[in-house]
This record gives sequence, structure tokens and C-alpha cells, in this order.
Amino acid sequence: MSTVSVIVSTYNKPEWLEKVLWGFHYQTYKDFEVVVADDGSTYETKELIYRLRNELSFQIKHVWQEDDGFQKCRILNKAILECRAEYIIMTDGDCIPREDFVQVHYINKEPGYFISGGYYMLPMNISLAITKEDIRKQNCFNIQWLKEMGIPKTFKNNKLTARGFISKFFNAVTPTNASWNGHNSSGWKKDILNVNGFDERMQYGGEDREFGERLLNYGVKSKQLRYSAVCVHLDHERGYKTPEAIAKNQVIRKEVRQKKSVWTYYGISR
Repeated sequence: MSTVSVIVSTYNKPEWLEKVLWGFHYQTYKDFEVVVADDGSTYETKELIYRLRNELSFQIKHVWQEDDGFQKCRILNKAILECRAEYIIMTDGDCIPREDFVQVHYINKEPGYFISGGYYMLPMNISLAITKEDIRKQNCFNIQWLKEMGIPKTFKNNKLTARGFISKFFNAVTPTNASWNGHNSSGWKKDILNVNGFDERMQYGGEDREFGERLLNYGVKSKQLRYSAVCVHLDHERGYKTPEAIAKNQVIRKEVRQKKSVWTYYGISR
């Protein structure tokens, strides 16, 4: 049994998902499984996973549900039940993990804590240009390579260049909250089950944060690794983002904060 389960959520982005899976293939820490949480993709995603299954260095499971609009929370709950490890990392099928991604999560895990990692957003031209070889050589995390591809010089570049004491310093002083982020977070399966997973009433807009807020209400603390656990975020459109869904989610989150709720009645166990 693997020591870590990695949940990768996806929806109809097989080209992006393939890059992400190669990112996990080239990890320095190897003792993990991947569970693809597929929110209703067409057959191309299934074919991709079938094609890569014997090439990848890890065991991969494909958990699929029918397309019913944006139902990420529902498929994540199904994927959580398929995880065999006690510790779970969650990320998205458009986030390529740096080669130390799983290792950083694994060595920093601690009872009573969840980890909040970071991401570096890439423009579409670079997202399309990244090849399997670029992932193997870690070019897409090399700031010099990215500058040659047109990335400007900004403070956020520190996410890719900070190491050792510098990354710890930035983790400590960043004003960004150590919230549960769908693109890069991890925690103990028992804690996830004790808050009943994700609230399946929620669609796009803060659904990951709401889950993290219930973990905090339960007494699980958060650990900031924004500059240590790093992935690059591939560009894409967000057609599933609607004002109605965001407003609905805000009402649910407000109630969670006011009542200091731990359990959702719309989660894994009904």
C-alpha cells in the first residue's frame, strides 16, 4: 500500500492531464498512487489513462461520474473513498507538479495539520508549448527557461526560485492565508472523513475554502508551504464560473463561519 494518495481532479482536458501525469511520473518520491477524479469527461480522458497506465511509474485509478455540470465536490468525495493511503494530496488536472512536490508534502505532513501549497500561473502560449521532455528536464520550473519563453520579471517568480531558508522565510511572511486550495493541498484521510468531505451543494467558487474552513473548525491547523510545495498552473477558460453559483457558495460559507460548522450533511456520508 502506498504511503500517499494523490487526487487529481479533471474535466475534458486530456492534453493538460497528460502533462500533469508526466509531472507525477518524474517525482523524486515514488511511493504514491494517483486517483483521477473525473467530473464527466468524454472517452478521450479514459483512453489517455488506459494508454499511459503501463508507462507511468505509479498506480493510477480512474473515478468517473456522468457530466451533470460542475460537480467537483461530488467526484472528490467519490475519489476520497478510493484512496488507500492515510495521507491525501489534492491537486487539479491543469497543475504540473515540480519534481519535489510529493516529497515536500510527505516530509511536512504532521498530525493535526493540513498543508496549503502554491501555484505559478502560466500563460496559454507556454502552457501549450510544454512537452514531456520539458517536464522531465524541469524546464517549466526553470525561471531562465520561462523568461526565454516570455515570462516577465515579477515577485511571484520567487515561487520557483526560492529554496531552503529563503522559501521558509517567504512561507512565514506571506500575507496569503494558508487555506485549503484545490490546486495544491494535503491532509489526513481521517480528518477529511471526520468533517464528511466536501459539501456537494457547492459548485465553482470557494468550495475548497469551505472544506478547509470546516477542517479548521474541527481543530485541524493549517501549514503554509506556498513557496515550497510548487506546481505550475496551465491556462484555460472558466466557462463553469457563474455569478449564481458563487453567490450560493458565499451563503453556505457564511453559515459555516457563523455556526463554526464541522460536519456537512451533504458530503460523503448522507
